[in-house]
Amino acid sequence: MLEVKGLRKVYSSGSREVEALRDLTFTVDNGDLVCLVGPSGCGKTTLLRCISGLLTPTSGSVRVNGDAVTGPPPGMAVVFQEYGRSLFPWMSVRDNVELPLKQKKVDRARRRELVDTALDAVGLSGTASAYPWQLSGGMQQRVAIARAVAYEPETLLMDEPFAAVDAQTRADLEDLVRSLWQRLKVTVLFVTHDIDEAVYLGRRVVMLSSSPTVVQDELVVDLPAERDQLNTRADPRFVELRTRVYEQIQKAKKAAVR
Repeated sequence: MLEVKGLRKVYSSGSREVEALRDLTFTVDNGDLVCLVGPSGCGKTTLLRCISGLLTPTSGSVRVNGDAVTGPPPGMAVVFQEYGRSLFPWMSVRDNVELPLKQKKVDRARRRELVDTALDAVGLSGTASAYPWQLSGGMQQRVAIARAVAYEPETLLMDEPFAAVDAQTRADLEDLVRSLWQRLKVTVLFVTHDIDEAVYLGRRVVMLSSSPTVVQDELVVDLPAERDQLNTRADPRFVELRTRVYEQIQKAKKAAVR
């Protein structure tokens, strides 16, 4: 479904060059939920921008269903960390969710159906006429997720989408993402710096090194498909997996200091 091969990104400013990504290679199977985790500043957002076609890599390639990514691919939606910037405050919740459907030239009746279904899926039925600034941070991020869901994407990229919300809201949104992924059968690539979140959400965890970034390790999360915040996190296997990811992140940090 998604193939990243030999991806390299160098930022240039005058005579100064900064290598953010170095020879990154990994794949995401159709319908999988893969979490990317790495130290702060390791280039996770740069990687996601390259995958989504918003940034041109220096070398290497990104392919979706065998097609090279040279711009935002059809059938791909992105949920960003800063929900406040991704929603238009002067537009209602309905209009925010509906906007990409208009660009997609979906007819009015179908747009209304998709928006209502998406808002219901994220627990926001009844908020269509509200404005983003009237909602809590967690509800605003649900609107952003609803907009992505309404687009009916084949691939959903999420860039640390819960970093700016409180812990209780974060737990609710994690469960929401897993529920939507199971229901919609969409392919999800979820970027996070939170180790526990990566293990809780993903079927696989790809661990990144410090910048310039390479894939340091990969982990199959062999926890039950049905997960909950209390029992899953108390599972000894969860603790084992979390420890392995933590060890790799610490290894990456130490390598960066040398």
